[in-house]
Amino acid sequence: MAADLIDPAELSRLMALPLNARQAMLGTVSGRHRSPVKGSSIEFAQYRKYVPGDDTRRLDWRTWGRTDRYYIKEFEADTNLRLCLIVDASGSMNFPDHAEGSRHRMGFARQLGGTLAHLAARQGDAVGLWGVGAAHRERIPARRGPSHLGLVMERLADLRPEGGTTILESMHAAAEEIRQRALVVVASDFFVPPEELKEALQHLRFRRHDVALFHLLDPVEIDFNMERPARFLDVEEGESMLVDPSLISRRYREVVHSYLEHMDAVVRETAVDYQRVMLTERPADVLASFLLSRLQRGRGGR
Repeated sequence: MAADLIDPAELSRLMALPLNARQAMLGTVSGRHRSPVKGSSIEFAQYRKYVPGDDTRRLDWRTWGRTDRYYIKEFEADTNLRLCLIVDASGSMNFPDHAEGSRHRMGFARQLGGTLAHLAARQGDAVGLWGVGAAHRERIPARRGPSHLGLVMERLADLRPEGGTTILESMHAAAEEIRQRALVVVASDFFVPPEELKEALQHLRFRRHDVALFHLLDPVEIDFNMERPARFLDVEEGESMLVDPSLISRRYREVVHSYLEHMDAVVRETAVDYQRVMLTERPADVLASFLLSRLQRGRGGR
């Protein structure tokens, strides 16, 4: 159910931290985020020379007194943000398959997405959803309003992990189809070649989108602390294999370490916001750290 995606107490705590864009946004209504278009909000941007037709009320008379020339004071125009949630619904998101709530990868992604959607909507921002996987081609354009938020939450709750991943194809499609600048938040396990992920991120960044990745991993996938032989199932392809962990654990950890180092390099090179998340963490704590880091960077960049 959509109501299960939100913890009201945690949501209330997070509301003290705004969801900020890291770069200027182009929106359709007045809002709280910086726009590349100069407007008349309260934050000063720059001076420019007066030209006939400018609003004379914005003339800076002190500058005229010093220079004997007319200058206009320009301010940053505030606009609303478009939040586009891309949620991986491939079979590997069904892990651990016995877990519930945020301890389950899909459940964690739903809670992250649902909470961010509510935070954005409370700010008057537009919210959209892409649910992507073999069984899903959910594409809800970003819009504002309580009824639209309800639709996003309902479809988010309906996502079921199944089949192979289409996360890269969907990120490329989002880069082409989301016409105006947006905050694109992707929640996935990112079990894809890092170089191919880099191409998708470069595509989104080329289109001037602000991109944030939530990389959802279980500690067992990193540490591989298993002692007895076990049957491993490829949840996306359906194939299985009996494996003795003692024979592969060292090589497994080396491969995982190399993969994570490669991921770190990719996100540095593409300048995207990256959160590596363990499923043992609390979604509210992850989001608090994410929101606070963006708030601090935003202040530093002003």
